[in-house]
Amino acid sequence: MLKNKLVVFILAGIFLLVTPLVAQQFGNAWVRIIDVALLYVLLALGLNIVVGYAGLLDLGYVAFYAVGAYMFALLAGPHLSETFEFIKVTFPNGMHMPFWIIIPLGAALAGLFGVLLGAPTLKLRGDYLAIVTLGFGEIIRVFLNNLDAPVNITNGPKGLAQIDSIRIFGLDLGKRLEVLGFEFASVTLYYYFFLALVVASVIICYRLERSRIGRAWMAIREDEIAAKAMGINTRNLKLLAFGMGATFGGVSGVLFASFQGFVSPESFALQESIMIVAMVVLGGIGHIPGVIIGALLLAALPEVLRYVAGDLQAYTDGRLDAAILRQLLIALAMIGIMLARPRGLWPSPEHGKAAPTPAPAPAATGR
Repeated sequence: MLKNKLVVFILAGIFLLVTPLVAQQFGNAWVRIIDVALLYVLLALGLNIVVGYAGLLDLGYVAFYAVGAYMFALLAGPHLSETFEFIKVTFPNGMHMPFWIIIPLGAALAGLFGVLLGAPTLKLRGDYLAIVTLGFGEIIRVFLNNLDAPVNITNGPKGLAQIDSIRIFGLDLGKRLEVLGFEFASVTLYYYFFLALVVASVIICYRLERSRIGRAWMAIREDEIAAKAMGINTRNLKLLAFGMGATFGGVSGVLFASFQGFVSPESFALQESIMIVAMVVLGGIGHIPGVIIGALLLAALPEVLRYVAGDLQAYTDGRLDAAILRQLLIALAMIGIMLARPRGLWPSPEHGKAAPTPAPAPAATGR
């Protein structure tokens, strides 16, 4: 059994390493789609800690994504030096901090925002919790959109540009690399970096799920009153779930800002939060492989359906808007999948199942 698992892991690793090289032959746009899908996998894994493990419905998760992205944009770009003279004195060419400093800072700041969100919502459940977290996400977006006056910090709706790409040991992921006559595009280099972080995140989530903290989260998810009666500190564990899940969002935001080179408030709208929640629910709440599949499917499906929508628009002589039709096709696909698999594409085998009832012992026969 162990040997079979090892063979599967080796084959999966080879497939993941070769995928961008094959996709690159059909154009960098396909590799870019895969890169964005990996970012959504990171986001879905983080939200799965809050929704899947602890059972806390969070509709404002994109706020932590925005916090990480704007932190990287400010600390790895020229905007602060152009706005504040005292920063320009020290950093005349702009603040260009290395990513290995900004990623922990982004995770820590997003985790702090997660705790700040969780603190006033400890006694809320279900729809009320969803409404409060939804409002939190919109507050962050509006805040970023309007923080260009009286002091221009976020540049408002115009966004922040000229953001540094990630550099690892002198290797700039924003530039193509040639090795032994074979060319690696920038999107391919980002793919391998994102893949390494996704693998690390999966290992962290796997260990969390099987730890005492993970089991306590699941006890809170199943029955909070019973968990509290058993001595579980539900308040601290809820805050830990919000903070831990938010750190994944902060790291994803840092990666997004470096990958895009530009951030604006429109990238962190409510629709993004809903899409991330849909990834977790569609794949299978609380199950890591299901969450990954749900994220990959919903992240890549819109781009794949872009070509279908374009053909349908041409077939109807332009009477159908391609963008709206693409969203309609996504919605129909999601409805069809949820009708066929109401618990998700790959649900957790243990979730929602009662313990088996032991068979009665056979009656003793005397002689």
